[in-house]
Amino acid sequence: MGEFELRELVGVYSTARYIKASEFKATCLQLMDEVAETGQEIIITKRGDPVAKLTPYQQPRKTPWGADKGRIHILGDIISPVDVEWEAEGNPDRVLNPDLPPRDA
Repeated sequence: MGEFELRELVGVYSTARYIKASEFKATCLQLMDEVAETGQEIIITKRGDPVAKLTPYQQPRKTPWGADKGRIHILGDIISPVDVEWEAEGNPDRVLNPDLPPRDA
């Protein structure tokens, strides 16, 4: 079974290069350098079946939690309530939109 036939059977278009395990074994270090340089994946096959994939290494993404640690400084108390009275609490009969008719009408 050739490389082209294998891709048709898999049913997925891939830009990866397919090579036999024997070829991979003989040129492993060279192929690793090539993948690192080009970023193109290599699928290793054994008797025409894919068995492994050589992909370029990618650094894991850092979690956003704690990303700004040591860069942000809190000034003052951010937990205690503020000594400001809300308008809605101060005057419950206040009209929010004077253009609308009252609900009772």
